Amino acid sequence: QVQLVESGGGLVQAGGSLRLSCAASGRTFSSYAMGWFRQAPGKEREFVAAITWSSGNTYYSDSVKGRFTISKDNAKNTVYLQMNSLKPEDTAVYYCAANQWLGPLLRGISAYWGQGTQVTVSS
Repeated sequence: QVQLVESGGGLVQAGGSLRLSCAASGRTFSSYAMGWFRQAPGKEREFVAAITWSSGNTYYSDSVKGRFTISKDNAKNTVYLQMNSLKPEDTAVYYCAANQWLGPLLRGISAYWGQGTQVTVSS
């Protein structure tokens, strides 16, 4: 059974940093793409960042480019999202996702989703 477990969310002041983790288990993800999405209250879920497990290619939304960094640790089967220079508009529930195909993942279509972790940025 595939499981994606996020951790690392919390409350931080504007300008601060957080690192989210997504521990993946239940299958081999070497051919998968992993992504982070977020959903703020009253808004649709949006793409944040993605990484391909095999090549390590990374992709970012314009709203986080230059501030957030996605990375992976193959040995730990874990994907990270380092978030710097946080803004109040980054406040949302952040979800980890895994999908065999990158294209659908970038459009928000994913086979597997985590339960989400709350990130709150105060002004």
